Amino acid sequence: MTVTGLVTALLVGVTIGLFGRLVIPGRREAPIWLTVAVGVVAALAGTIVARLAGVDTRAPNVLAVLIQVGLAGIGVVLVVASAKSERCDSA
Repeated sequence: MTVTGLVTALLVGVTIGLFGRLVIPGRREAPIWLTVAVGVVAALAGTIVARLAGVDTRAPNVLAVLIQVGLAGIGVVLVVASAKSERCDSA
């Protein structure tokens, strides 16, 4: 993985992590740091998947970025959708 691939993955992951919280309706139980972290990890996984698929990740590539965005978006949606409230109802 090259420096360009890492930087692109970090930028995509942070962006998708932040925008994911804004786009998904309803309460946001997942903390912002979690959505950003999941976005970054999923975007890094997207770089690896793109590289394994034969996409050149040494230079900015539209297909590699699309794979990163797709995986980061799926990861953030899953985290936000599965986050549950930790509040306790006291009687």
